[in-house]
Amino acid sequence: MSTPNRPAPPPLPPAPPTGPGSPQEVPPLPGAFPIDPATLPDTIREEIEAPDPVAIDTASAELRDGQNHCPKCGATDIRHKIGSDLLVCLYCRHEWDGARVEEAFGFGTGHADLRGTVIASGARDIDADAAALMTFKCTGCGAEVTVNTENAMTARCHWCRHVFGVNEQIANGAVPDAVLPFHIRKDDAVARIRQFVDKRRMFALKAFKEQFTPENVVGVYLPYMIVDGNASAEVSGKGEILIRRYTRGTDKNKKTYYDADLYQVERQVDFTVDDLPLESSRERGNLDTSVNTQNIINTILPFDTKNAVKWNASYLSGFTSEKRDTDVEQLRPRLEDQLLSIARAQVEDSVRRYDRGVRWEQERLDVHGTRWVSMYLPVWLYSYHQPGKNGGLLHYIAVNGRTGETMGSVPVQHWKLLLAALTVGTFLEGIALAILWAGA
Repeated sequence: MSTPNRPAPPPLPPAPPTGPGSPQEVPPLPGAFPIDPATLPDTIREEIEAPDPVAIDTASAELRDGQNHCPKCGATDIRHKIGSDLLVCLYCRHEWDGARVEEAFGFGTGHADLRGTVIASGARDIDADAAALMTFKCTGCGAEVTVNTENAMTARCHWCRHVFGVNEQIANGAVPDAVLPFHIRKDDAVARIRQFVDKRRMFALKAFKEQFTPENVVGVYLPYMIVDGNASAEVSGKGEILIRRYTRGTDKNKKTYYDADLYQVERQVDFTVDDLPLESSRERGNLDTSVNTQNIINTILPFDTKNAVKWNASYLSGFTSEKRDTDVEQLRPRLEDQLLSIARAQVEDSVRRYDRGVRWEQERLDVHGTRWVSMYLPVWLYSYHQPGKNGGLLHYIAVNGRTGETMGSVPVQHWKLLLAALTVGTFLEGIALAILWAGA
């Protein structure tokens, strides 16, 4: 029996266009992401799904008008009392403490719970177009007082003598969240710098000794980002344990051999960091030793940042300051480098049995959360320019404005160093020959 002919099914309609210019290419709804994050690689998906940075407002509402009033008499001529964290009214001599920023905003706790990026308001991104001039209306006489934040943070009304300070957080990076006041006085810093140079005077450059005037030391507040972090790290590599050591050959052909067992070593560590300081000035972050020696500022760390107080421009009276000019994202690579260094140090005790050492070959860092606070730290600086090729070299001697720790660079007479090395070498050779002669 024959099968009846059946009509062919109708062709399927063509798929709607999906390329550029197609009806489906429309902007996503506000707040929507145009790609399913589940289809993306893990690292990209984690970055997309991470919460947006949270900003904590650290600005002082009571200081927004630029005037810091004495709580006792209302005067505005306020100064920092050197050697303490106190502010003192120059009219009635009343003294009071600034509020510690950690206690005021809870920055000293919750490190293990950090997720994403938390940014204090003084650490927000810098607006390159933000004006450096701040103008205040004097409540005493009605005059306008202007402060140029490029080189000052306070000014006095030339009519009624009211004092103004830039306390409102502006977008040019000039106003941080906190300040760590000076404790070391200028005369103390001068004495420490003089003592530092005296110990190196024998080899110092003649011109430097003639021009050395430590009284020219300058007190400056340097900008830092103080970072708390919650991170995990994994490191792996090869470790060796010495089995035996032996020598083969005779006379000058002797050669020492080492036999060691080789192991694959892997470590994982979870850790938190508290108050890690990062320089937030491009100039100070430039560690090119061919043009300057400002890396010595890192040698006078640490600072007791736990005692930093809420920002108040009155602490800067009589001192200079440098503006922050780097943002959080620009500093993140440097932070990750330091976190990896901390992770290696954390696992060091667990690999001591590998007496021939461990060579780490692979490293992975996961930063779960960070908290960024912009802070001014106090440093006494003495500088000296040594003429030479390519503009010469700028030498610095720095004194930690809190602890007095002192370090620096002194230009030296290289021929004196060479002569001293040759003299000491000849003396030691003479002793060695005398010992050998006596033994013979």
